[in-house]
Amino acid sequence: MKEFYDLDDFSKREIGELLQIANSLESSPEVNALNGKVLALLLLNPSLRTLTSFQASMTRLGGGTFVISPEMSIHGLETRSGIVMDGSAAEHIREAVPVISSYADAIGIRALASRENLQADLSDTVFNELRELCDVPMINLESAIRHPCQALADWKTLDDLKLSQSEGKLVFSWVYHPEALPLAVPADTIYMAAKRGMEVTVLRPDESALPEPIINRAKRAASEDGGLVKETNIRDDAMANACVLYAGSWASTLEYGNKLADRKARSNYENWCVDESWFKSAQKSCAFMHSLPVRRGVEVEDEILDGSRSAVVRQAKNRMYVQMAVLKYLLAR
Repeated sequence: MKEFYDLDDFSKREIGELLQIANSLESSPEVNALNGKVLALLLLNPSLRTLTSFQASMTRLGGGTFVISPEMSIHGLETRSGIVMDGSAAEHIREAVPVISSYADAIGIRALASRENLQADLSDTVFNELRELCDVPMINLESAIRHPCQALADWKTLDDLKLSQSEGKLVFSWVYHPEALPLAVPADTIYMAAKRGMEVTVLRPDESALPEPIINRAKRAASEDGGLVKETNIRDDAMANACVLYAGSWASTLEYGNKLADRKARSNYENWCVDESWFKSAQKSCAFMHSLPVRRGVEVEDEILDGSRSAVVRQAKNRMYVQMAVLKYLLAR
């Protein structure tokens, strides 16, 4: 394995091997597994869990990290191609990535969607340009359309919840958020659940129907592994017999790139905030998941986040374990 870019690059057997390593490291830490190894973290967008979980992962395996971010005391980074650099940025990403890579044994890159051009984001255009500059193993810390570390952590969380890989219904629901968020988490979550063989229902307003390439990718995985994928805007139908409700938000796909129109469209759905009433037709033990950060009282009520249904802290903790597995797989061989 030379990179960890997309969960779709791995078979279920290979994903199972990574999860086996993650479970082993959770119960039996290997503090010298990556002695002398260095991971570079290039964060073009802010992060809490991604930054700290990868730093913790490398430390627990005996390695080290360094972080590069536009938020830090570095020259301004220019990421646009074919531009005359006569502005404030003094460094171009085309030089920065190879230089950063030369100081490390692997590099993790976080570069989120611009949310200006849907086709460019669906094609992961910017991130793929960065991938081509890497000459050491690369880890996708979240791109415009992929978040494989979160998806792998969620797979482990579903296992921890004792849910069969080939059974159970997962509902991924759009919830209100004051900002237009990227598509990466919903895209990879429904793909991950479909690849497990689960029944997946996407619950969303009509204005937020997921793009066909995202749905078709998940349906392909479902057809290969015995799952099912569908979309609806009817909450009770979606939640009927659900064993997991996974909440998130994403930009309106009808108004993509138009901030004013997107804000107006989402303002009609401020009542899409998860509370206990959402679970009335679900299984009694239905769990709640969210990739975090979460806006309390906006996306989800406190009663859910602080109650017995919530698996959000477990999800966040599992980010560290699965990333340790990926790092060991990449660097300890």
